[in-house]
Amino acid sequence: MAESVYLLFPIIYAVFNAASFALYGMDKFKAKREDWRVSEQNLLIVSLFGPIGAWLGMQYFRHKTRKPMFKYLVPAFVGVHVLLVLWSSL
Repeated sequence: MAESVYLLFPIIYAVFNAASFALYGMDKFKAKREDWRVSEQNLLIVSLFGPIGAWLGMQYFRHKTRKPMFKYLVPAFVGVHVLLVLWSSL
């Protein structure tokens, strides 16, 4: 049972990051069209669970890169996730 959880976790983590990346792309697309947007709060919540996808989405789509909250918080989320991975491998 525990082995299946360890195998399932990277898949779920990849899905969260892919969804985060896609959400940043969708918000950028809607911003260009001046359409309904994803709230900044929702973008940050998604970034908490998929920070690598969020950071890559920010860079690739050039979206939210000037806002201080995103500029500093998303890389901090990435750092926390890296530290958690390093800590769990001890």
